Amino acid sequence: MKVDGKLNVWRTAEVVEEARHHEKAGYYGLWASESKHDPFLPLLLAAEHTDLLEVGTAIAVAFARSPMQLAYTAHDLQTYSDGRFVLGLGSQIKPHIERRFAMPWSRPAARMREYVSALRAIWAAWNEGEKLDFRGDFYTHTLMSPFFSPPPAPGGAPQVFVAAVGEAMTRVAGEVADGLLAHGFTTERYLREVTLPTVEAGLAKSGRTRGDFSVSHLLLTATGRTEEELARAVDGTRRQIAFYGSTPAYRGVLELHGWGELGDELNALSKSDRADKWEAMGGLVDDDVLHTFAVVAEPERVAAEIHRRYGSLVDRVSFYTAYEIDAEVWEPIVQELHGS
Repeated sequence: MKVDGKLNVWRTAEVVEEARHHEKAGYYGLWASESKHDPFLPLLLAAEHTDLLEVGTAIAVAFARSPMQLAYTAHDLQTYSDGRFVLGLGSQIKPHIERRFAMPWSRPAARMREYVSALRAIWAAWNEGEKLDFRGDFYTHTLMSPFFSPPPAPGGAPQVFVAAVGEAMTRVAGEVADGLLAHGFTTERYLREVTLPTVEAGLAKSGRTRGDFSVSHLLLTATGRTEEELARAVDGTRRQIAFYGSTPAYRGVLELHGWGELGDELNALSKSDRADKWEAMGGLVDDDVLHTFAVVAEPERVAAEIHRRYGSLVDRVSFYTAYEIDAEVWEPIVQELHGS
């Protein structure tokens, strides 16, 4: 199983140190996310100071940019990294697209399908010399003169992964992407009964098989070397589950397990005026819910538990930790997963 790390630093020296550390520790890839910072800039540094490590976004907000703008950025990173860049895309949600980015929002699954197709058309123009003539419902790209065409990238176009929870976007990932970024708020059962069959349906529509596709799971993981560390990890993980569980868009995961009412309670509490509402929400996540969404184990048992639950379901995994813990805790876990 491939194991990816997450970039959590943004100063130049720290990015270089983190990238080198992840490559030395045996991680397969290193992801940067788009929240408080641009996700692309640090990946240039990470690529420069490593030789084998894949670098990618998990995620970059697609609808905050035009396909042409993102095509240039991804193509350049693919070139700078000698073919080691993975473009992970997410849709975000309507309020952020319209009110934070001031960009249009409509039919997100259909828009994402077209967005990825537009990227591929643009890259084909640059890498294979095809005429650019993309015409869709949301995007049109028909102009590409030699002055604006970059040279082909090493290894061709980058891989594209699409983040999805709901069935519509998951089907799109299977149709047009190279991989799926499974949300941290998912379960073994949801992957097996909902996500993967939906991916298979999308793959069938595009004439591909599961072997042509990669599933990456950001896995909620609670561990600690002492009772105090483990208790702190569990507490942070409960609150993170509660935060996601309060979001109506993720209700389907709860409903599959018969926990729809929990989603209602969490949503109501998140909108309350209670000063301690986030702590109180975490208290609603009992042990059954906790262990269903997260791997909870001492460090020496984490790899075996991940492999037992997810080894037949996902191709790549990264650790979602809603708490602070020393990085060296993960190194033997990474090595064990690589051998499994």
